[in-house]
Amino acid sequence: MNFEPLARPDAPLARRNPVAKLAAALLFTFALMTTLDPVAPAIAIAVELAVLPLFGLHPRDLLRRAWPLLAGAGGILVTLLLFAADRSGRVLFEAGPVMVTSGVLLTALGLVLRLFAVALPGVIVFATTDPTDLADALVQNAKAPARFAIGALAAFRLFPLLGQEWQMITMARRARGVQAGRNPVARLRLFVSTAFTLLVGAIRRGTRLAVAMDARGFDAGVPRTFARRQHFGPADWLLIASAILLATALLTTTIALGTFRP
Repeated sequence: MNFEPLARPDAPLARRNPVAKLAAALLFTFALMTTLDPVAPAIAIAVELAVLPLFGLHPRDLLRRAWPLLAGAGGILVTLLLFAADRSGRVLFEAGPVMVTSGVLLTALGLVLRLFAVALPGVIVFATTDPTDLADALVQNAKAPARFAIGALAAFRLFPLLGQEWQMITMARRARGVQAGRNPVARLRLFVSTAFTLLVGAIRRGTRLAVAMDARGFDAGVPRTFARRQHFGPADWLLIASAILLATALLTTTIALGTFRP
């Protein structure tokens, strides 16, 4: 699991200030929270995919980062199709207690599209931003507390280790003969036990890291200096303004089409 930037460093939008990219993503996705129709997120996804070249990202790289969204979308779709209370509309499929109607399908489609439309801007931002630059920009430009920004950076850097530790715990237990076989109950118990072991290890590592950071003066309260300055220029303001204009155009389009559902 790798969280390093995937974009080309010479891409026009990849060079923008991390705070500007984060603000633009938040403002653009905020418009999607005001409507429940599937048209708005569909248009938003089209816009997000269209600007990928400006961020220096290939669709294949985006898929590598966004594949968990596919699992989440599948879970939402199945859950709504099976357990939705509102069964209005024309019946499309019926098999025993399972009944899929046009209303349920439209609602499920809207939620799945909204999931992708809301999550993709964040995926794009983090796929084109160095975590250290983001922490520096949060402190310098957004005036976030240094303790919060540096702590978040440390946690972000340690997050990929969870996957490696999971593999180590699994292999160590397999070497000791601790296997679940084909028993689903045993598999579930082994999964919970492994997750608990991983959680304990993460808490211990976080505690040691916090003590080490305090020992090195990360919470001394004195003014901090920065090795790399994060400049916020007119191009960054233009990016934020463009996000606002796109969000406004998105809502205007849905209202004009008559699909706006607050």
